[in-house]
Amino acid sequence: QVQLVESGGGLVQAGGSLRLSCAASGRTFSSYAMGWFRQAPGKEREFVAAINWSGGSTYYADSVKGRFTISRDNAKNTVYLQMSSLKPEDTAVYFCGQTSSSVYYLRMIDAYDYWGQGTQVTVSS
Repeated sequence: QVQLVESGGGLVQAGGSLRLSCAASGRTFSSYAMGWFRQAPGKEREFVAAINWSGGSTYYADSVKGRFTISRDNAKNTVYLQMSSLKPEDTAVYFCGQTSSSVYYLRMIDAYDYWGQGTQVTVSS
């Protein structure tokens, strides 16, 4: 049974930084791409960032490019999202997902096989 557990969310002032973690278990972590999505109140879940199985390829939404960095440690079965220069519009619940799909589909919610429970990020102005 695959489990994804996010942590690291919290309240931060605009301009600050947070690092989210997502610990995975249940299948061979290094075989799967991982992604981060977020969902703000009243809005649909949206793509934030994704990383391929090896960590050699990363993908970002335009809204976070240059501010967020996704990385993974296959030895620790964990994917990270380093968030810097945070803005109030980054406020959302952040979810990690795991997918067996091709990298061509990493921006698509339906491509993901499993999701974590989410962690709240709140950025105050």
